[in-house]
This record gives sequence, C-alpha cells and structure tokens, in this order.
Amino acid sequence: QVQLVESGGGLVQAGGSLRLSCAASGRPFSSYAMGWFRQAPGKEREFVVAISWNGGNTNYADSVKGRFTISRDHAKSTVYLQMDSLKPEDTAVYYCAVRFPGHEVQWLATTTMNYWGKGTLVTVSS
Repeated sequence: QVQLVESGGGLVQAGGSLRLSCAASGRPFSSYAMGWFRQAPGKEREFVVAISWNGGNTNYADSVKGRFTISRDHAKSTVYLQMDSLKPEDTAVYYCAVRFPGHEVQWLATTTMNYWGKGTLVTVSS
C-alpha cells in the first residue's frame, strides 16, 4: 500500500505560481514512479507529468511544458509540482498518482495507476 496526501492548491491569478506537494508513505519511496493528473469540471481526466523513481526521467504533457516542473525529495518522500505562468485553463483538481515499475514514465490519461491521492483544487482566475 502507498498513501498519498496532496497539498498546496488554492486560488491564484493568471500568470501566478503555485507549488503542489504530494507526501507518500507506505512502500519504499524509491520503488515507484510518481506523477500528476488533473480533471477540470465537465472534462476528462488529463495526464500532466510523471517522474521516475530516481528523478532521472520525466514526461510532461505538451500543455504544461516549459511552465510546470516536477521534482521529488527522497528524504521527505515527497514529490513537488512547481506551476508557473498559470492560465485559467489550468483550473482543475490535481491528483497525485503512483505507478510501478519505477522507471516507466510514458503515461497517458488512460494509464492504470496503482495508487491515487484524493486531489487538491487549483483555481486560476483571469
């Protein structure tokens, strides 16, 4: 089992920044890949970004490339999503996810995840 707790969501103006955190517990932090998905009201879930177990590989959705940065801190068993230059279309509930094996990051919106967090709401006002 892996437990995931997201934090850091909130309301921000367009052009602003937020940093999301996802604290993991349970199985060894270095044994799995982690990432973020998001779901806007009335829309399908969308893949955002994934990072491999050691941080060596990342995969970003085209919609966030150059604006979002994912990182992971093994000492804190936490993955971070730094979101800059936010746009109203980034408004969504953001979900942290875990998938085995730890090296594979070519995730899609439909990729099966092993564990999910409960989500944190990000609202970007225009």
